[in-house]
Amino acid sequence: MSESESAEKSRKRTVFSVRTRIIAVITIVSALGLISVGAAVYMVERARIISQIDDRLAANLDSARYLVSQGNPETGTWASSTEALTTVVQRMSPDDNTGALGVIEGQPALAPGVALDVDLSAARGFVAEVTEQSADGQPVIGTYVAGDRVWRYLAAPITVPDSPAPETALFTMAYDVEAELAEINVAAQVYLLTGAIALVVIAGVAWLVATRLLRPLRQMRETADRVSANSLSERLPIQGGDDVSELAATMNAMLDRLDDAVDSQRRLLHDVGHELKTPITIVRGYVEVMDPTDPDDVRETQALAVDELDRMGQLVQDLARSASLHGASPISPRPVDVADLTRQVVRKAEGIAGATVRAGSHVDIVAALDSDRITQALLQLAQNAVTHGDGSVEIGSSLAGPNLEFTVRDHGPGVPLTEREKVFERFYRGEEGRDASTGSGLGLNIVQVIARAHGGSARLEEAEGGGALFVVSVPLRRPVEQSLTPSDVPPRPPVPPLPFPFESEKAT
Repeated sequence: MSESESAEKSRKRTVFSVRTRIIAVITIVSALGLISVGAAVYMVERARIISQIDDRLAANLDSARYLVSQGNPETGTWASSTEALTTVVQRMSPDDNTGALGVIEGQPALAPGVALDVDLSAARGFVAEVTEQSADGQPVIGTYVAGDRVWRYLAAPITVPDSPAPETALFTMAYDVEAELAEINVAAQVYLLTGAIALVVIAGVAWLVATRLLRPLRQMRETADRVSANSLSERLPIQGGDDVSELAATMNAMLDRLDDAVDSQRRLLHDVGHELKTPITIVRGYVEVMDPTDPDDVRETQALAVDELDRMGQLVQDLARSASLHGASPISPRPVDVADLTRQVVRKAEGIAGATVRAGSHVDIVAALDSDRITQALLQLAQNAVTHGDGSVEIGSSLAGPNLEFTVRDHGPGVPLTEREKVFERFYRGEEGRDASTGSGLGLNIVQVIARAHGGSARLEEAEGGGALFVVSVPLRRPVEQSLTPSDVPPRPPVPPLPFPFESEKAT
């Protein structure tokens, strides 16, 4: 099973899509928010209503005390506790969901003259409870619960001194708590209904918004499904300027890099195949016609085969060196004394067979460079100058605006104008270097890669007075904001005396 088929099956096994999860999260969070707000408001309102009931009961207690303290309006005193109780019950202000009752000797005896919402005498056990709770003669505000009844009541004993029996009567008043809370229960039901409608609207809006926002991502997925090594031309449409459009632009840039990488890989495989085909064909041809009984023919064929194998080995080595420059960290810049580095390169280049090396002008500064890679590039250019020039090489360094430039000049025939843009291409060899002795054609390409790894470039110019002038130009990044001088950099190790072995990639 291919990776694309496995990915497709994995997507089919996904129960919830991203859009579904986004809508679910938004809806759930909204529902939790509505429930939290509703519950908080309900609890606060419920507590307020219960507090209001207690406040009303306390107000009625104050009214009863006032009436008892004023006495009979005609005589100024109460003839009995029963008379005082009767006046209190009759003059009680009626309210919704309330009931009142006068209790004498533990029995309901007096009721208001108007019909009230709550009949206290109908509840068995209520009179007995309030009588018991107020037996000490002190007023009581309490709660009576029996079955589905929940009453908040006031029990206020009324005592008149020197009253005929009974000396104490009991005034009681109660609010039906469930009836009082029913008003906010209706509001709560309306809130739940409107909240459910709001959640449906929120889910619908979330679906529309998520669909619109995720459409570019779905297009990215579809494009990624269509992309393969044989089809990298697909690109994502960029609409707007939000984060998703930036992601689409990033994806397109990634596809461009992939396209370039795959194209480079194809060209590399084609070039390597082309380069290896020639020595393989030569070796095979000579081996097939070799006379194994002729020692001279065997020796000549052996020498030729070894020479071709050496060339193939050099090609593989050059490819490995080129590949090492395309890794995650191809260079390691450190503070380098440019003048000292230039002198070191000149000294090493003198070890190239057939080279006559002269030091040109140089700059006395410290820059952040990978000295090993710069040395590799300059020695490669020096080897190239010896191979295709007259052996006279001049190496120097200079400043050109914000760039540091290393130069390698030869005094040979130069490079034709039509070939100057091609010499840094991989496996390119000029017309004068088509034979096997001219190397793999990777040397100057490696020079270009080293320059680009430093953020610069390599170029070829025509030198004054004839010859070729190769320039490696890199941005001048001075370490520690130019606070270093050449004397601050530790001296480089001395170069061993000539002659010493030197190997370099042969180039165009």
